[in-house]
Amino acid sequence: MGGDGNSAYGHRTFTRSRSHFDDRITADGRDGWPVRAGRYRLVVSRACPWASRAVISRRLLGLEDALSLAVADPVQDDRSWRFTLDPDGRDPVLGIRFLSEAYDRRETGCPGGVSVPAIVDVPSGRLVTNDYQRITLDLATEWTALHRPGAPDLYPAARRAEIDEVMAEVYEDVNNGVYRAGFATRQREYEEACAAVFRRLEALGERLAGQRYLVGDTLTEADIRLFTTLVRFDAVYHGHFKCNRWKLAEHPVLWAYARDLFQTPGFGDTVDFDHIKRHYYQVHTGINPTGIVPLGPDLGGWLTEHHREELGGRPFGDGTPPGPVPPGERVAPRGQPA
Repeated sequence: MGGDGNSAYGHRTFTRSRSHFDDRITADGRDGWPVRAGRYRLVVSRACPWASRAVISRRLLGLEDALSLAVADPVQDDRSWRFTLDPDGRDPVLGIRFLSEAYDRRETGCPGGVSVPAIVDVPSGRLVTNDYQRITLDLATEWTALHRPGAPDLYPAARRAEIDEVMAEVYEDVNNGVYRAGFATRQREYEEACAAVFRRLEALGERLAGQRYLVGDTLTEADIRLFTTLVRFDAVYHGHFKCNRWKLAEHPVLWAYARDLFQTPGFGDTVDFDHIKRHYYQVHTGINPTGIVPLGPDLGGWLTEHHREELGGRPFGDGTPPGPVPPGERVAPRGQPA
């Protein structure tokens, strides 16, 4: 998610920028970036759905000790994502005030703006990659030597074709579709995008009516990518982005599916609703010029029974759930349902 041009949203046609830095961190280091414990730092915003994918994957795979985490303030300024949540307003590992500093060390004035998730090389302070589509796939497949014992296989080789197909549909109509609706500048543009969002959600609901997860009987990358949009749906996309044909809480299947994931270790314990709401409503001044953050919706329902276990399935396959959240990464209580 970019860190500039937010006031223009709602005044110009929305187009998602391609990741400008698509180097990969691999087991064999073929791009010059070998997997090494402690070498890299993952920079995220808990508000951003694209960054939240990486937070969830990192936790499920048990990479907390191998890949450190920097959490940016959910409200940016004109200089990009900032580290004002940290003492003295600097990231304690990278020593920088703004993520743009790591980008500038890689390339000054790069196109596409400053976005999260981003992985930074700690020794040089240079950005390695902001390829949000690839980062999590590489965490699942290239970082295996550093996975925790019992880590799930989030991108199983035998299922990749089906996972890729599902993820492509989810990306086009749901992950990116809510943005096309929310930042539309013409009525027809909005209506087409919004209709596509709900057509795809209905189709996904039909798919999930008889199976616990999107592909197979275990959690995969596809579930992570759908979850990060669903968990934001009623809080911001329904009102702020005008995706309001119905609320997630009004769709029995998708609401139960989302609650099932939320209550699974590694998902809900990474979500900060306070960060999510403040970012969307305060940063997107092009569509919410007052910056007022709504009080609702009531978030208590996220912890209610979902009964999805009746469909069977094994969340972690032959593996095990992740352990407790590291103390320094726990979400503040105000960011969770009461």
